Amino acid sequence: MPDWLSRTELLLGKENIERLRRARVAVFGIGGVGGYTVEALARSGIGTLDLIDHDTVCRSNLNRQIIATEKTIGQYKVDAARERIYDINPKAVVFTHKIFLTSETASAFDFTCYDYVVDAIDTVTGKLELAERAWRCQVPIISSMGAGNKMDPAAFVVADISQTSVCPLARVMRRELKKRGIYHLKVVYSTEKPMILTESERTDREDEDGTSATAYVRKKQTPGSNAFVPSVAGLIMAGEVIKDLTEFR
Repeated sequence: MPDWLSRTELLLGKENIERLRRARVAVFGIGGVGGYTVEALARSGIGTLDLIDHDTVCRSNLNRQIIATEKTIGQYKVDAARERIYDINPKAVVFTHKIFLTSETASAFDFTCYDYVVDAIDTVTGKLELAERAWRCQVPIISSMGAGNKMDPAAFVVADISQTSVCPLARVMRRELKKRGIYHLKVVYSTEKPMILTESERTDREDEDGTSATAYVRKKQTPGSNAFVPSVAGLIMAGEVIKDLTEFR
């Protein structure tokens, strides 16, 4: 065991440290949420990481994304994250995939080779694709719900998608997953109501449980963001991955 993991070993034990070293985790989306998930997974000793994101670092990422610095602007996010992982753990194995996730590009991935899948992407179609493929392959997955337009980092909850409320993205996911015959999905979501909604796409609807909800579909509007909300969501996701892989409950 590398000496830099000695403090983690005090909590998890040698056997679990070895489990993490042997584990392979795929993180889809290396942005404000996913970047912090990758950071924590690397610092926890995950041996193999697959990083999937088509985007490059830009100046607007500096306010919240851990991989974003003046030096990394213009780099592919997966490349910047890979270099950061190697700076933490040179013995890690990192695969990078510069793609935008669709049903077509998702077919290039063999989900059975992963011990865990992290969904930190923004699009509903991509999230549904990941949830369905992980469900078919019986691979553990955790999915992030909306982290934009929020100010309360203490409002995040880990729950099954069937138990979510308030979050408009979770509401859409819950409905669409049911259409696909999927009733369970582990998610991290915020109980804080979004501070900004798209006026042209705001609709008052009745939620499945009969309570009033305001739903919206975010298309072209850029959500407001900060440094302390998406980062917390990402760290919570990483914590769930580590606890599930080590069965530390």
